[in-house]
Amino acid sequence: MTLSRRTALTAVPLSALAAGTLASCGPNASGGGSDEGQDTLRFSWWGNPERAATTQEVIDLFVQKHEGLEISAEPGDISGYFDKLATSVAAGDEPDVITMGGAYPAEYAARDVLLDLSTVEDAMDDAALSSGQVGGTQVAVTTGINAPGMVVNRAVLEAAGIELPDTETWDWDDFAEAAQAVSENTPDGTFGSGTVFSHDSIDLWARQHGQILYTEDGEIGVDVATVQAFFEYSKLLVDTNASPGADQLVELTDVGPEQTLIGRGLAAFMLTWSSSLTALSEASGEELEIVKVPGESTETGVWLQPSQLYTISARTGSPENAATFVNFLINDPEAAKLILTDRGVPAVESVRQAILPELGETARREVEYISDLGEMDLKPTWVGPAGSTAVEEITPRHQNDVLFGSASSKEAAQAWHTEAVAAVAG
Repeated sequence: MTLSRRTALTAVPLSALAAGTLASCGPNASGGGSDEGQDTLRFSWWGNPERAATTQEVIDLFVQKHEGLEISAEPGDISGYFDKLATSVAAGDEPDVITMGGAYPAEYAARDVLLDLSTVEDAMDDAALSSGQVGGTQVAVTTGINAPGMVVNRAVLEAAGIELPDTETWDWDDFAEAAQAVSENTPDGTFGSGTVFSHDSIDLWARQHGQILYTEDGEIGVDVATVQAFFEYSKLLVDTNASPGADQLVELTDVGPEQTLIGRGLAAFMLTWSSSLTALSEASGEELEIVKVPGESTETGVWLQPSQLYTISARTGSPENAATFVNFLINDPEAAKLILTDRGVPAVESVRQAILPELGETARREVEYISDLGEMDLKPTWVGPAGSTAVEEITPRHQNDVLFGSASSKEAAQAWHTEAVAAVAG
């Protein structure tokens, strides 16, 4: 099943939500339980001081444009953000507009904490919208999006005397062949591929094979044979020296851009998120590119991934005003020119176009890549089930068993599948 992209994306206010369908019953409610009674909305997010300063500018712009409304900023550090949120939800005192990520929207939606945001649908790419749905209900909208992509360092390719394959038609065999050739034609320590497949790549692989990591119902949607092929391909890259060996790959896990091989000018390719392009380019000192992932010409596997998600408390005393604020954050061009790509590439095409003149060359490439994907029929994605955070830890454990030779790909795939199914089943 694919979702077609809306070619004419327009800003549709969330304020169409009917306030009368929700009782103003929580601690957030004020002034007799009407929207008019709550003039101040609480807004929480996480991030560094630079993001906090930019967000305050956005809030000031909103207040300037919406007389009578105020926003109380509640920034936080990611390390304690979700613990604090859990405490406030338990006390019935959560913010009106809450920034979330990962499986948290699914967890809080299951507890009826989040408002249905379905009336924002006409404002965003269909494929981006689905990433905020839980059980078919729109409980979140993305702050911005990125997507899996192949980052390329042409300088390393040229030094190896290797031509970049046609990225409109290449497949994984083409990639492995090119990566191996780079490794063979460069000094020791330089590789064609700076990584093998990671946990995020398992969803990409599954989609390209007609499956999906998580179904809309929150179940595992990839079979054992496909996971086995996924592990086998990673082992192939290691065994042919197309990528580093298992020991080095473990050392490279979760390192910063400047410590990656491509960031150090020691790899021609890196399968990663599109949002990494600017940081990797700055680290490498090269004008890196981002191109389509191999295999996309046969069956699409990439998806639009939310960087973060905006949600609204179902207990807000002012659903219409909260919806107006979220609509402003995702649709207002002036706000977007302040935020730029700090929370991901805007999911609304007209907003993407509005920020392009404000961006440097590399950031423009990120935006253009997302826009190009928006022209394709992409498979939908949904908020991961509550157990998805456990699956993220299951994958590398079994993959490493294969890479180090302590388990066969078949054994590891069966073990992965058994544990993953149990994790999402709760």
